Amino acid sequence: MVLTIVAAIFVFGMLVLVHELGHFATAKMTNMRVDEFAIGFGPKIFSVKKGETVYSLRAVPLGGFNKIAGMEGDMPSSGEKDASETGNYFEHEEGYEDPGDRAYYKRPIWARMIVIVAGSFMNFILPVFIFFGIFLAAGVAVPSTEPVVGGVVAEHPAALAGLQKNDRILTIDGKEIKEWKDISSIVAGAAGKPFKLTYQRGEEVKSTTIIPVADPNNSKRTIIGITGTAVVRDAGIFEAMEMSIKKTVFMIGAMLGAVAQLFQGHGTESLSGPVGVVQMTGEVAQLGFIPLMNFAAMLSLNLGIVNLLPIPALDGGHFVALAIEAVRGKPMGPKLTYYVQMTGIVLLVSLMLFATFNDIMR
Repeated sequence: MVLTIVAAIFVFGMLVLVHELGHFATAKMTNMRVDEFAIGFGPKIFSVKKGETVYSLRAVPLGGFNKIAGMEGDMPSSGEKDASETGNYFEHEEGYEDPGDRAYYKRPIWARMIVIVAGSFMNFILPVFIFFGIFLAAGVAVPSTEPVVGGVVAEHPAALAGLQKNDRILTIDGKEIKEWKDISSIVAGAAGKPFKLTYQRGEEVKSTTIIPVADPNNSKRTIIGITGTAVVRDAGIFEAMEMSIKKTVFMIGAMLGAVAQLFQGHGTESLSGPVGVVQMTGEVAQLGFIPLMNFAAMLSLNLGIVNLLPIPALDGGHFVALAIEAVRGKPMGPKLTYYVQMTGIVLLVSLMLFATFNDIMR
């Protein structure tokens, strides 16, 4: 339980920090005033003011925010005078200073768009560095050509025949197995046919009968339910960087495909909410630090993709609103903005409740 809590705080804290740093850095670079940079929600545990920005750590470590002047509640309604022309027009905390041209809504649309997408961009960049570190520290696993069993899938032919991890396959129907590829070449297209197989376990040679089956995902493919071993070798800096980029791009593509499936009504039963994610984080943490960092990279990509969905209240929804403002030449009215944002919040809360229900049922 303690490990789960610590691992969840570590992972969520890292993802939120990186995400909010993206918003923070680009807001500063585009000359917006950031009044507060916060990790977490709720009461402040710790805060310090450096320059014009308060940096705070809050009690609930499940998010964070940047309080950018002129972004929430500071923009005048349509037809009202500019705040800079009326002095202290809006209600603010004591000591508040008008940000003037540094207010979010006064900056160019391109600048606001950059600030909005910067958080998700950082969530796409973080996995590259995580994978880079893993490849450098743990090396690269290369499939071995040796006919040695690296893993056995439960309830599959190999498991039913008694094969175990580290068994070396010697012959299949009297044919000598010299390399891993020899196994697949013999059983290919022979689903349902029994094969006599001999294998070495330690110093002992044993025999069994195995009956391959057709792959349920590809009827033309025959499987027996075993995986090979891998040889781990060191990776150079440039190779590790190339592989980390390729792995990140591959995972983004796979996740986009999964999101598309969800919108088509498929795979909703696998959707997880905060409860499920925290539980999975704890389970992965028990496997070690590297598996935990792999999991963190996956969550970071998930966070980046979900935040860019064109749903009001998410970064993607804000980006769409800015695109509409660019076309119209003016922002949406305050009432329409309010209703759109409330609709987005209702959708997000409904989705979270559904995902949490899935977690509880599992």
